Amino acid sequence: MHRVLLISSSRVHGSGYLDHCESEIRSLLGSVGQVLFVPFALGDQPAYAEKVRERLGRMGLAVNSLHEARDPIASLQQAESIFIGGGNTFRLLDALYRGRLVETIRQRVEAGAPYMGSSAGSNVAGPTIKTTNDMPIVQPPSFDALKLVPFNLNPHYLDPDPLTTHMGETREERIREFHELNDPPVVGLREGAMLRIEGKSAVLRGSVGARLFVKGEPAREFSPGAALDFLLE
Repeated sequence: MHRVLLISSSRVHGSGYLDHCESEIRSLLGSVGQVLFVPFALGDQPAYAEKVRERLGRMGLAVNSLHEARDPIASLQQAESIFIGGGNTFRLLDALYRGRLVETIRQRVEAGAPYMGSSAGSNVAGPTIKTTNDMPIVQPPSFDALKLVPFNLNPHYLDPDPLTTHMGETREERIREFHELNDPPVVGLREGAMLRIEGKSAVLRGSVGARLFVKGEPAREFSPGAALDFLLE
């Protein structure tokens, strides 16, 4: 049974790293005491790992980092839980493919290991990374991702500012372009929002809502606490 927490951003304005989602992390992990961290979305992986170690350590969690593993595949196969942090989604997915880790992560989560993703780590939980906001600073072998959920994510979702003079596409317009050529629904997770998935249940958590885009349909708004189980069908 999938146990997944997809977090829009690791920070929200006015609070520290992972502060806004600590209670959800505790709830997801339960009695699990060890987290395997995947730091591949950033360039300075040792510093990233230490940051996560310190923060989760304050919650009583032991953290191993995959960049330190002699045998990354074996480490994933034995992981009690997995946390993939944010950064550049293209860099992250490319590293997962180069390490031949995509299928191993999927299998471990399908076997019951809790999965946490933040930002880029949430992007890669969907079928593809085609709705990331990041620049393609590297070209992965494929845009296909972990497929832990059957919908795409757009973390850090931004609503249009009616007062802006910016002439570029809004986030909603870009997601509409995605649906001109692609079918999966897209959940626009605003900063402060997160999705908690347990088996066939999907619930929107956090302090703000999310915007759902389904091909050929008007966008829909959902508030914290909303059940989105239908997205898992």
